[in-house]
Amino acid sequence: MTLDPCLRRRAALLAVLGLATACSSQPPPPTAVLPEVQGSLVTLDPARQAILRTSSFLGSPRSLAGRPWEAAQIISELEFLAVDLRWNTRWAEFSPLVSQAFEQARPEWRGALGINGAAAPQDVIDAMTMVRSAYGSRNAAAAADALRPPLVTPGGQESLARLAALPPLPLSAQAARMAEMELWRMNRRGTPWSRD
Repeated sequence: MTLDPCLRRRAALLAVLGLATACSSQPPPPTAVLPEVQGSLVTLDPARQAILRTSSFLGSPRSLAGRPWEAAQIISELEFLAVDLRWNTRWAEFSPLVSQAFEQARPEWRGALGINGAAAPQDVIDAMTMVRSAYGSRNAAAAADALRPPLVTPGGQESLARLAALPPLPLSAQAARMAEMELWRMNRRGTPWSRD
């Protein structure tokens, strides 16, 4: 049995409309924003700074020992980069292996601190920012209070102690180093880096 051409066109149109509807019902990509740096005379690019800092600190993890405020900053930057390098078109010329490396490393840094695997990246960034701010205000109790279940388990002082003694994070260090290498590669090519 053959369909008449009008019915075939109508069936094709309905199939396209169904596909478009299915595509539009996808959830929006995650978002992540780092807090603005206050008190600086120079406006720094937070994404570039995050790439350079995570690569540097994770390349020599002993530099974070006993400094939970710095470890909190690094975790927030890792969370930010895992989203930004994947979804921000600014990084379209980066190798896709970089964003994949961050996705594969996320369970490592979250597991080391007991961060809920299903947590939204921005929630983790906000909690780590509160830890850093609390230390800046010399309020260790507020830093511990920023780390609470269900976002972080067990939370409180025990989680703060984990931040002060991060174990080696080889997958995270590798992802950060890959991002730095791509950044320098693009700089050598003269790619203009605009802030998005």
